[in-house]
Amino acid sequence: MIDHESESSLTRGDLARATGCNIETIRYYEKTGLLPDPPRSAAGYRIYSAAHATRLRFILRARELGFSMEDIRGLMGLDDGAAPTCAEVKERTKRHLADVRAKIADLRRIESVLAATASRCSGAEVPNCPVLDAISGN
Repeated sequence: MIDHESESSLTRGDLARATGCNIETIRYYEKTGLLPDPPRSAAGYRIYSAAHATRLRFILRARELGFSMEDIRGLMGLDDGAAPTCAEVKERTKRHLADVRAKIADLRRIESVLAATASRCSGAEVPNCPVLDAISGN
């Protein structure tokens, strides 16, 4: 693992290894403006800093928590250039939490239907199958 001291001058590959992020994902975050373009060396190589690594870790963690790209942009203050207040972050988080809870409720309903349908299926080598009937709406 790369320590923070050595994160002051990283290539894209080094940044990928230091953060566990795919190189293509780093390119994508640069393209979308979530990760600022790094300066280049005299030879034209991108040189990432510890600040890039810190910001990329923030983006990756926010994605793990299910925040959308738009939400991450807002959490970082990129949508209006101003750092968000705690109240703004809380409101954004509450909206995201409500979405997560709705998805969990949907998944529980799906689980219930699938469990009930699978329990009616004999698993035998017969042409009629309750699972297919349920999917077909029969």
